[in-house]
Amino acid sequence: MSRIGFIGLGIMGTPMSAHLVAAGHRVTGFDLSRDALAKLTAAGGTAAASARDAVADAEVVITMLPNHPQVEDVVLGTVLDAVDRGTLLIDMSTIRPETSLAVAEEGAKRGVRVLDAPVSGGETGAKQATLSIMVGGDEADFAAARPVLDVLGKTVVHVGPHGAGQVVKAANQLMVGGIYALVAEAIVLLEASGVDAKAGLDVLAGGLAANRILDLKRDTMIAREFQPGFRVDLHHKDMGIALAAARQVDVALPVTGLIAQLIASGRAQGYGSLDHSALLKVIENLSGRA
Repeated sequence: MSRIGFIGLGIMGTPMSAHLVAAGHRVTGFDLSRDALAKLTAAGGTAAASARDAVADAEVVITMLPNHPQVEDVVLGTVLDAVDRGTLLIDMSTIRPETSLAVAEEGAKRGVRVLDAPVSGGETGAKQATLSIMVGGDEADFAAARPVLDVLGKTVVHVGPHGAGQVVKAANQLMVGGIYALVAEAIVLLEASGVDAKAGLDVLAGGLAANRILDLKRDTMIAREFQPGFRVDLHHKDMGIALAAARQVDVALPVTGLIAQLIASGRAQGYGSLDHSALLKVIENLSGRA
């Protein structure tokens, strides 16, 4: 079992760290939230007073932070200075690929092994330990991280070199956003036509239109329940990453651009704190059916 320093005990990090404790790892965590630290302690982990303290004795460091500025501040500003050579750093945040590359480069200078390992599955996947984890970095480091990652996810795949995990996550987010928008449009069409939306989506979920969002979210979307598992604000950030990645390699992603604007509209309309399935509200507003 490993000594793990875990930084970022938010909606995803809290259940993830608890799974690691339950698997027998010694987890020391840090977060700015006292409530988050209390939850880690209740799960059997140890709360640290700072990020530096959390990683001081760690063999493995996991970071799960909101965006690239936090990763740059915490990892480049603290973690790499505080850990020993040979430490395995797994950044599970969803950030721009260039930050992952910068962290890996700086880690290599200090003898720290670095992986970018963003996840898909949201709060439900984190709680159930069924996340999809897309990992960029060296094959040998991925093999070393596998026993830890297998505790957290059901699908754990090495997708390429440093930064590749973030590119795959960007592709994931543009697809998820697009599917949410289409499910929302289907609900609006069905209801406006006087068709029972539940019956309609139940049929669609059994045919070629089947997808995980229909499986997991159709009932809550029809009921207009938007308790956040993954907030519109965060999806807005992720769509920016996807568009920037497309620009970086000179490809056109026109549908992605449209979905990004719909999500931005939802944020501008005050839905940023709601689940990203609240794209339904955006589509309803466009149709004058709010």
